Amino acid sequence: MTTSDTGRPSSDPDTDLWTTVDRLRAWLDESNRQPPGEALLLRVLKLSEEVGEVAEAVIGAVGQNPRKGVSHTWQDVESELCDVIVTALVALGTLTPDARAALDAHVAKVAERSLGTD
Repeated sequence: MTTSDTGRPSSDPDTDLWTTVDRLRAWLDESNRQPPGEALLLRVLKLSEEVGEVAEAVIGAVGQNPRKGVSHTWQDVESELCDVIVTALVALGTLTPDARAALDAHVAKVAERSLGTD
């Protein structure tokens, strides 16, 4: 069980996730100097930067770069993957007012396509 922003227990951990994503998006909106369309494009492009950091961490975790050797851990890869997820959720929340419903519907389609129906 997790706690909410009020410090009370929350039975739905997704609520805390989406509340935090909304707060992050609002924080970015407050400091945004671009028109809304450009802000959305930049948030989507930010995903490329974050994915690049995942690649860098994987290369570092396996020591693929002989000049750097093993420069990252698999925990670094985990952290970078989380950054990708948060960045994607913020971008999705910028694109659509009901990001949670959009993600839930998409995951259901992927599950049906991949796993079939029961």
